[in-house]
Amino acid sequence: MAQNIEWLPVLNQQGKVVGKATRSQVHNGSKVLHPVVHLHVFNNKGQLFVQKRPMHKDIQPGKWDTSVGGHVSFKETPQKALQRESKEELNIEIEDAKFLFSYKWESNVEREFVYVFALTTSQNPSPNSKELAGGQWMSIKEIREKLGDNFFTPNFEHEFNMLIKRIVFK
Repeated sequence: MAQNIEWLPVLNQQGKVVGKATRSQVHNGSKVLHPVVHLHVFNNKGQLFVQKRPMHKDIQPGKWDTSVGGHVSFKETPQKALQRESKEELNIEIEDAKFLFSYKWESNVEREFVYVFALTTSQNPSPNSKELAGGQWMSIKEIREKLGDNFFTPNFEHEFNMLIKRIVFK
């Protein structure tokens, strides 16, 4: 029986698609640059929803992370990936997420081209237990107090610091 292989775009330094690779190929230490989407989900109180990564994840298991995060599939737009991942991870429908910025992130096993979006919603996220180990709303103050304590993923902390420079928080 044929296995369903997940193909991801391979990017050049400018973020243009130059090929494709499997998920396992981009996570094997090869540092192949590939696109991902991150969504920061805020509520009307100014709190940010953060997700807890499950222990079975290859990268940063058990740490708290961006509301929604996932790979952009080959021949998929970042916006479509964001809609798909939001539904898969938090069971929320999004159409009006605002693109904020993009940047390159490198860990010891991979290199990502990250598209960052934000959304304020009245929807109540419902974390999918097959995708996440949970989630919760946190105030910006609570997040700031936990930075540097190994509570969040290094990528989340890096991105949060860029985010707070662009958004005025209460």
